[in-house]
Amino acid sequence: MNETTPEVHRERMKRRKAKMDERIAAAESDQGVLLVLTGPGKGKSSSAFGMVARAAGYGMRTSVVYFIKSRETGEQLLFERLPEVEVHLMGAGFTWETQDRDRDRAAAARAWTVASRQLADSEVRLVVLDELCIALRSNMLELEPVLEALRARPSDQHVVITGRGAPEPLIEIADTVSEVGVVKHAFQAGIRAQRGIEW
Repeated sequence: MNETTPEVHRERMKRRKAKMDERIAAAESDQGVLLVLTGPGKGKSSSAFGMVARAAGYGMRTSVVYFIKSRETGEQLLFERLPEVEVHLMGAGFTWETQDRDRDRAAAARAWTVASRQLADSEVRLVVLDELCIALRSNMLELEPVLEALRARPSDQHVVITGRGAPEPLIEIADTVSEVGVVKHAFQAGIRAQRGIEW
């Protein structure tokens, strides 16, 4: 570890603070942001649900629409107790489990009907579209109506979209994109998905 004197550290942090203060002052607009959480690693939905908890803490009306997941989850059980959060468990399950493309597409269409209503509602401050990228990548939904609804949403509404394989046009219109990678995963070592951790 590279140790420095307290005085050198203080001067370095002073310079860093001045730069950060300058960047913060340059950011002038308040608006809803579109976040895309994608990539093969674990934690995309977990990150989105952390934002739901944060928004609910501020009393913001929030909506979560599940596009793939079909069974109850720990976060769903929690969010259903919070008056600020609406939960819509709309998925048919993972495609390798359903093995029925028509059923998957019908479930995605139903979820999109709910999601598009939420995206048009100016009272909903945060919308989470969980695993929407999977529905788009698997051709369960058409991309263009999704992009149109995202562009037309209320100007102060935040949206978080999760799922592997985010399509490039979605990445292009997003304000923030994070790609979650894999370094290690317990499942690779033969450990089953754990309640409270994976669902």
